Amino acid sequence: MKRVVSSAKVIVAALGLAAIAAPALAQQGLDEPFQKPFKEALAGKTVAYVPVAMNFDLTEGWYAGMKKELEPYGVKFEIRDPNWNTNAGAQAVTSLISEKPAVMIIHNPDVQTYAKLLQRAENEGIYVIQINMGSAYRSSAFVGANWIEIGERDTDAVVKSCQGKSNKIAIVQGALSAAASAYTLKGVENVLAKHPEIKVVSSQAADWDAAKAKAITQTVLKQNPDLCGIVGFWDGMDIGTAAAVKEAGLTGKVFVATSGGGERKGACELVKSGAFDLNLSYDVPTQAADLAAMIKWLLSSGAKAGSVKGSAYTTLVPITKENADSATACWNLSDLKK
Repeated sequence: MKRVVSSAKVIVAALGLAAIAAPALAQQGLDEPFQKPFKEALAGKTVAYVPVAMNFDLTEGWYAGMKKELEPYGVKFEIRDPNWNTNAGAQAVTSLISEKPAVMIIHNPDVQTYAKLLQRAENEGIYVIQINMGSAYRSSAFVGANWIEIGERDTDAVVKSCQGKSNKIAIVQGALSAAASAYTLKGVENVLAKHPEIKVVSSQAADWDAAKAKAITQTVLKQNPDLCGIVGFWDGMDIGTAAAVKEAGLTGKVFVATSGGGERKGACELVKSGAFDLNLSYDVPTQAADLAAMIKWLLSSGAKAGSVKGSAYTTLVPITKENADSATACWNLSDLKK
């Protein structure tokens, strides 16, 4: 009994000491050792942004998303807008190399024009992240859509829609030398190789221009009024494609598949109206977040520019009439800029 009582006293005493010590320990936090160098790595750094052009949903959305995420850390932005002029873009990249920003975000017009310049930039110690349309040079990071997957999924949907119909389809390409167009075409070819019954009556480049896409489609529909499907390469351009289908009175009869950044007025609204039957979204807000994450990682990593190579392919969101009213299917540029 004496041993039991003695043990009990020891336990009570220990618990009392713990009760006294606990508040003191709770008031002493641990300094997280990595957040300070992270903040220092970003503060005052300049990110240079060279899109193919500003003033449309993709490029405006990427910029708004990056700013929202990085400006609170003291990151500064420099925009050089070539406005669809490839030579002006090359001059902008050349000029930026001499100015030495910490990071360059590059939206390539084609696979060759900027390739050597981007390699030179990384040799000069500038991190290069390529967005959505890559070049022949593989830089520190690529963020963007898997164009071959887009070509395969859009074409597969068109082929399925043509079952029991004419099996005639048309392809409206972008700019032939652009990665987005060349790789998407490969995806189209991958699917068509499995479907010899499908006849491609037209495969032409509209150079990302809605007016050209409309003119091409008008001609194709006059020559092939029984056309059953169209594979388009960008919804901003395929607004013209869909307009030609509507003028011919064939909306709902000719299946139009395309892809884009998922901005509401260019994606969900056009799907809801029946202009597009399928719009594969690569979801610009997610891409902007991926860009920001890549910039944070590169700047804080201490890695030498060009010494690491990585890719972040975007998970595609298929937009159809079933989900076009969904609050999560599309985004608004105005909301991203808040």
